[in-house]
Parts: sequence; structure tokens; C-alpha cells
Amino acid sequence: MDVDIDFRTDFDPLDHFKTAIRASMVKNGELVKHPAGAYLQTMPVDKVTGLAAIPYDVAEEIGFTKIDFLHLSILDHFESKEEIRVLLESPPDWFLLNSAEVVGKLFQLHRHFDIVSAVKPRSVQELADCIALIRPGKRNLLQPYLKRREGTRLDLYKPSPDGKYHFKKAHALAYALTIVLQLHLIQGGIL
Repeated sequence: MDVDIDFRTDFDPLDHFKTAIRASMVKNGELVKHPAGAYLQTMPVDKVTGLAAIPYDVAEEIGFTKIDFLHLSILDHFESKEEIRVLLESPPDWFLLNSAEVVGKLFQLHRHFDIVSAVKPRSVQELADCIALIRPGKRNLLQPYLKRREGTRLDLYKPSPDGKYHFKKAHALAYALTIVLQLHLIQGGIL
């Protein structure tokens, strides 16, 4: 299992969790640092690299929990959670999404103006649906979604028939809220 948590770009988990062990992976036959992962539990450490001795994919299989401390640059624009809460309580200017230039700046959606312009989201849920629609195996739901949003939404977040792909609604909503923050910052001339 792994857990993803977003932080400002200057956050280093080893500064806050002194016993944390950086996750590792095998690349070109060598043990290298995982880009964002760390373990907050005891696990073997490679004496040469100082990284987790067990690559993350194997560690997950045997019960270790990797935490990905992801750097999200949008968070660098805020000094407190309260600032974020205040912005999220008010709707952004949804009409900004009519601009390919604006959509080109947005987290997750920057290459998908076609989906955004077709859906014309006017709520966090519809924005989350756009994010789900850009996923593999879900683009084919665009036309049904445009005809029956509520009914198609159920299919949008369930696993693909082959069971290989599943994008959780909770992830889509979290990404949508990040985009709402970006829209507020764009509207305010900050981004």
C-alpha cells in the first residue's frame, strides 16, 4: 500500500521524521532513490546508498507502506490552510475554463482542452469528472456523459472491465480542488 500526501515544494520528510527511510527502486540494475517516497516504519537500509534496501514495489508486496510526499507547487502560494479554505469556499470564475490558454496552465488538464470545452464544468464535481474522463479507458464515456452526466458518472469511477484501471472519485475531487485554487490565483493575476 502507498499513501500520497501533497506538500509545498520545500518540504523534506527527513527534516520532520528523523527515522524516515527514503524509498528506493531499481533502475538500470541499480538501487536509486524513489522520487517522492519514504517509509515511516522500520525496514532494512542499504549500507551503500542509505536508501530502503527493499525496492518499493517489492516492499509493498510484503506489507510495507510507502508514503509519497508529493511536492505541489500551488501550495507555495499560501501561508496557511485558512487562506486555502477561504478560497475554496467561493466558486471560481468557471468561464476561465473557456480559454485554451488558461486550461493549458492547469494541473492535470493542461493537455485536455477538448474535454474541458466539451464538458464546460461549472462545479467541483464536473471538474472532477473532466479529470476522470482524461484517464485511459474512460475517454469513450465523454458522449454518454454529455447526454446523461449523473447516470454516466457511476461508470466513470468504477474499475475498467479488465480490472486493470481504476481512478478513484476521491482523487478526482482532490485534483479538482487544486484546480479551483489555480483558477482563483489566475483570476487574481498571481498565476
